[in-house]
This record gives sequence, C-alpha cells and structure tokens, in this order.
Amino acid sequence: MTKILYDMTSPWYKSLSSLFGLKPRIRALLFFILGGVTLVTILAPLSYEASTSSTLVSNVYSNYRRIKEQAAVDYLDLRSLSLGATLKEFPLCGKERESYVPCYNYSTGNREGDVLDRHCEFEREKERCVVRPPRDYKIPLRWPLGRDIIWNGNVKITKDQFLSSGTVTTRLMLLEENQVTFHSEDGLIFDGVKEYARQIAEMIGLGSDTEFAQAGVRTVLDIGCGFGSFGAHLVSLNLMPICIAEYEETGSQVQLALERGLPAMIGSFFSKQLPYPALSFDMVHCAQCGITWDIKDAMLLLEVDRVLKPGGYFVLTTPTSKAQGNLPDTKKTSISTRVDEVSKKICWSLTGQQDETFLWQKTADSNCYSSRSQASSIPLCKDGDSVPYYHPLVPCISGTSSKRWIPIQNKSAFAGTTSAELEIHGVKTEEFLEDTQTWRSALKNYWSLLTPLIFSDHPKRPGDDDPLPPFNMIRNVMDMNARFGNLNSALLDQGKSAWVMNVVPVSARNTLPLILDRGFAGVLHDWCEPFPTYPRTYDMLHANELLTHLSSERCSLMDLFLEMDRILRPEGWVVVSDKLGVIEMARGLATRVRWEARVIDLQDGSDQRLLVCQKPFLRK
Repeated sequence: MTKILYDMTSPWYKSLSSLFGLKPRIRALLFFILGGVTLVTILAPLSYEASTSSTLVSNVYSNYRRIKEQAAVDYLDLRSLSLGATLKEFPLCGKERESYVPCYNYSTGNREGDVLDRHCEFEREKERCVVRPPRDYKIPLRWPLGRDIIWNGNVKITKDQFLSSGTVTTRLMLLEENQVTFHSEDGLIFDGVKEYARQIAEMIGLGSDTEFAQAGVRTVLDIGCGFGSFGAHLVSLNLMPICIAEYEETGSQVQLALERGLPAMIGSFFSKQLPYPALSFDMVHCAQCGITWDIKDAMLLLEVDRVLKPGGYFVLTTPTSKAQGNLPDTKKTSISTRVDEVSKKICWSLTGQQDETFLWQKTADSNCYSSRSQASSIPLCKDGDSVPYYHPLVPCISGTSSKRWIPIQNKSAFAGTTSAELEIHGVKTEEFLEDTQTWRSALKNYWSLLTPLIFSDHPKRPGDDDPLPPFNMIRNVMDMNARFGNLNSALLDQGKSAWVMNVVPVSARNTLPLILDRGFAGVLHDWCEPFPTYPRTYDMLHANELLTHLSSERCSLMDLFLEMDRILRPEGWVVVSDKLGVIEMARGLATRVRWEARVIDLQDGSDQRLLVCQKPFLRK
C-alpha cells in the first residue's frame, strides 16, 4: 500500500510548536521521550487500531481512504526543529524578475558577440527569491488547443512587436484583446507551412512531407524558429523539432514556442558549441534566421556540420537577392552562394533548390574527407571523449571517426534500441530493458498522483473507480536526470500528449547520444547553473536520484529548487524520487518555495521515497 506523509505544516505539528517555549532541559527531555516513543512505534511489529492513535496519525484506508502518517518522518521533523532549524519561506521577487533569465544579457566586453553567450558567473550574488508571474498571467490552455491559442499576457511581447514583424506574422496570427491565435494552415514561408514542408520533401526526393521519417528524418534542429509554426507542423507529423534561438529580452521566439507546447531552449553558437554531442540531428533548418554563415572562417557552418548526422540535411531559406550582414560591396553575393562555396570543402552537396529555399546533404561516406583536395580542405578534428558543454567553436570537422557514424537512411524505426545500437552506446541490453520496464510501471504510479486530492485536508489517493488525470493534463515535461530517456518512452507508450526535455547532467554518464538517436529531445546541462529557458515554461519536472548525485557536487540544492520554481508553471508538478534522508531535506526546501508537498512511501522494502509537489498560483 502506498503511503502519503503529511508535511511540517500539519495541524498536529503546529500544536507541538507550543512546546518550544519551555526551558531547554525540559524541552530536551520531552524530545527524548517523544523520540523514544517514535522509534518504538517504528520497530513494533504490531498494527494498532486507528482509534487508539487518532491524535497522532491518520486512519489507514486502501485507495480512497485516508493515508497513515509515518512516525519516522514526524520524528525527523521534531529532531530538526529541536536543533533550531527553521523553514522560513523565500521572499517574493520584485516585478523586474518576472521574465528574468539568469546567465544572459551580460557582456564582458572581451569579444564580438559576447553578449549572446551564457555568463553564469555573474549570478552568484543574486538575491534568492521566488519569481512571481505577471499580473495578467493565465494558466495555458491544454494541448492541442494551447498550440493554436495563447494568452498574450503570458509572453513578454507587445502587440506592436507582433504587428511590426512583417507580413509573415500577420498571416500567422490574429490578435484579440487578451490572446493570440495562430493559423495552423497558414504561413511560415510563401504559400504556407504545409506547402513549405512539401517543398522540402520534394527536394529530398519524397512524395510528401509525411514521408520524412522514411528518409531517416526524425529530429530537426530549428534555428531561429520564429513563432514555431514549422515546428508545430513537424510535431503533427510525429517528428521531433527542437527550436533554438538566442536570448531575447522581449519578443522571444523560444518563450513563445514553449508557451505553445513546442520543444525549445535558448541557444546561440556565435562563439561556443551547442550543448549537444556530434552527430545529433537528422536535419538542421534555418528560415531567415538572421545568421551570416560564412563569417568566423565558416566555423558557424562547421558547428552545423558537427551536430548533423551522416546523410542529414541542412535547409536554408533566405532571400537570394539580398546581401547578408555588413559586407563590402565586393562581397555582396547571396548568402546561399557563399554557403555553397564552403559546403564543397566539408563534403556537403547541394541537392535541391526551389524559390529561395536551398537544401544541402551531408555525406554519408566518411571516406569523402580523405579524397578532398588538400589545398582547400578544412582539417578533421582529433575527436576525443570530452563532453561538448559550451566549448569554444572549432575550425575543424568533427565526428568522422565516431562509432555513431551511421547514415540516417540506414537507421531502423527503432533506432537506438536494438542490441547492436545499444552496444555502440556502451549499454547492456538487459540493463536497458530493465530500466524500460521500471519506468513503464513508475509512470502509472506517477499519473495517479497528479491530482490535488493528495493535498486536500483529507489526503486521498484515487481508487480504481476514480478517473485518472486526462492524457493532456501536462504538455512540457523536463526529466532532469534522464538516463536512457525511458520516462519519455513510457509517456509515448501510454498515449500521453507530452514531450520531454531529457536532460543529462554533465557530471553523469553521458547517455545523451542514445537519447537523441531514439528521436527524443535532449540536452547536456550542469545543474549547478540555471537552465537556458524562460520563466514558467514547464508543466512538470521529474528528478530521479538527481539530488543524491548533486550532493557530491558543488551545487546548492537551495538554488536548484529556486531554479526549478522559476521554470515551473503555476499549478505545475514536481516529482522527485530519491533516498529518504534526501527527500526529507528536499521537502523542507519545497516548503521554502511555497510548494504543496507530500512524501510517498512506495512500500517496496527500500529507502526510496517520492516527493510529489504542486506549485501554487501566487496571484498579485
């Protein structure tokens, strides 16, 4: 039977607080007696009737009945308070922090483009406070309605910015008094997003965009995704687009895409590599994304080549009659011509052009690099095992000697999960299958707990006759320690309308290549730093054994919980799975950020516990 444990704000607990006014010796004696009684309760093999302990614990029921309060946790609460521990809530941030994104909008003045990079070193002295939503913030509509209609008070973008964005924008959206409505049938480029996707498919040699997966295209890195309409169309085709765009103080493409329930994160590669391994994506897409590709000795294109899989595609849509960037008149050739000049040096081939859209394909044959002309060749990198976490851009070609050099056209529908592919990633089949089954079972348990019933005055767990939360209750999910991505897999298997940002901590085993090869969204991240996203962008955060892992790092768990609160939407959910001692510490931090929290004893004989939290809507 699963147990739900009261938090330290329970009425029973508050009644004990009056004891704290006693003299120290008497207080110590009382805590000694209470501790002894508690330990006896824990060790006693007998089960007492609820009527004999109604002042200390709740009655035991199955399913819809009340859940018994665990004496061990109450003892830990009393002990911590007897040592003088306090649970003071963090103060609320001011209005200036409502849309604040840590680590961005700084410049060291050292080099061009430095303002676009992450500078988390400046965050150390920031005030610790809980970020509040704007006054006119509203809970987003559920998927799929929320994909096409968003509340304009939820994104930091003005009506004037929408209207000044050009004809593309006006075809994409209708502005009403308090919401923005997107036309799914209209607009990214020219004759509409569907026509645009069909155009790309034809250049690949396909009959329609529904055949992208047959050509090996499942994951798409969408650079500068605008308002996400191309990504929304790809999602409708069961593909996985990930939007990246640089930090924008207002009018953010990333914030708007996430508000629509589309995968996105802040990302710029003007001077540093993206936090993805080599050979990560089947397609890289840039539709008027504003990048001057041939500057910096073509290192921006080399970064695209680094993350592009063998046989993958680079799609560039750009005006052919306009020069890009502040170039002298002698260099005012089209950007596509200059990209094509570089492409010959890195074994890309121009396979199609329609109107202002160009498509290059990366070679599937690694021998191509050795057959190039030495005079014009770009050198190959000496690839090592380093994790590409915001490293400087490199002037060489990466990934050519990787075991993962497998053309996308040769990948199976179950890419990443066959025994041969698991072996490439250093994962044993038995280990993977066991983990898969574990998360299938765990998700069923999680889903039943995503209900305010467990936070009511009489906490209950839904029974067999009670409806579970709807399949579309959550959309944007972050797995903060994703391992193989099997929580993501379980959500798909059980028909939930969620996508998952699978985060692999930089200090953990690097399983991100496996996650990306499975066609999932993912990224490397150091949880000692803020995550590159805007406030209020995720419906659910999941952390399995992350806190235990971080306890040996330099991270502050206090700062981690404030960061989790920043990126979590009001009324969003947090599920933490870890050891009992760590969970108790986490519950105290959850209280400080004003979350409602319950500890769940899984009753499996282990010291593993769940901490299930819901973030309140702090209205002004």
